[in-house]
Amino acid sequence: MEKKIAKNVLGTELKSCCNDPLTGYFRDGYCRTDETDSGTHVLCAIMTQEFLNYSASRGNDLITPRPQWNFPGLKPGDKWCLCVSRWLEAVDADKAPKILMSCSHERALEYTSLELLKKYEV
Repeated sequence: MEKKIAKNVLGTELKSCCNDPLTGYFRDGYCRTDETDSGTHVLCAIMTQEFLNYSASRGNDLITPRPQWNFPGLKPGDKWCLCVSRWLEAVDADKAPKILMSCSHERALEYTSLELLKKYEV
């Protein structure tokens, strides 16, 4: 049986988002998802201090290291697979980080438009 190649929002092969820190729901560097991922971690974003502060204010502290979850804590400039719903909240609050389209999974298009994603493209 042929393995299905994951696609990005542009319809081409999904590229790795980041390996340092190791990101992704599956911690494999890719913004892939499946039915166990309640957050739908499909957008590869470049962290900004503004977004990190916003996310923390919404109850998701991405700054503080959590060694028990193999999470190093994020800083501005890090690439990270974000939940599409949190990113959309940040868009509404004018705090959304830029995204890498080639590294963002096509499932993001179930929640938002390609036009909106392009406005935040690196």
